[in-house]
Formats: sequence, C-alpha cells, structure tokens
Amino acid sequence: MNVRKGTKKDIPQVLDLIKELAEFENALDQVSNTVERLENDGFGESPVYDLFVAEDKNKIIGIAITFFRYSTWKGKNLYIEDLVVSENFRRKGVGLKIFDEVKKFAKNSRCVGISLQVLDWNKTGINFYKKLKMTLDNEWINCYLNLDEK
Repeated sequence: MNVRKGTKKDIPQVLDLIKELAEFENALDQVSNTVERLENDGFGESPVYDLFVAEDKNKIIGIAITFFRYSTWKGKNLYIEDLVVSENFRRKGVGLKIFDEVKKFAKNSRCVGISLQVLDWNKTGINFYKKLKMTLDNEWINCYLNLDEK
C-alpha cells in the first residue's frame, strides 16, 4: 500500500469513495458532486482542496480531502473534510497511514493544528480520533447555508 498526494486521474475513484462514505452515513441521496467539479475544484486554476490517496495494486482504497482554514484565535489550521477508507480495508492501518501523511503536510504548511468533524454515532471514528489524541468538542453547533439548490 502506498499513500501519496492525489492527482486529477484519481478523481473517478475518489468520487466512488465519497459515495461509499455517504452510503455509510445514510445520505447517498445528498451527494451532488461530480467528477468535473472535483477536478476543477482540486486541480483547476484556483484549487480549493488537497487530496491524499492510499492505493493498493493501483486501486484507491482510502482518501483524505483537506483544505486550509483560519482561526482568528490560533492561526492557520488544516481541516480534514473527509478521511475515508473503503470498507474492505478498514482496521488495517490505512486510515492511520493517511492521517500521518496529512499530519506531515500540515506541519510542512506551518499549520498550528488539524480539525475535522465526526458524527456522534460513528463510534469507530470517534475512537480512532481519540487514539490520535484529538480533542472532541461538544459545544459548537454546525451551521450551513445551501447555495446549490435548484
């Protein structure tokens, strides 16, 4: 297994993993992203995310999609939008290897921290992040305005 920065040619397999995650979260019907949008947003003129992939025998088995955010209190942070490992490869160290690569990237990018969200019912995810010594916060409420509705 190899963990590396993702490329534009990886996007079709990446979208498959995004859909696998959405299915796991019982929200597949909410995925409206496309290969074209992912290619443009990650590899176009003004990329807004970084992609890390874990591959085994030329098949992508895990991903992390990250972007920078800024905390007025702390400074530059790396946000992990999604860290996904294909179901058949979970509990084999793939997530940890991806996270380690993301952590290296964050340090090299002079970030002061890494943040993410995990669903409160995802006990496996919560335990994984606790093992990484991440702090879980129960105070903040997520807010979102959908601008993509038709």
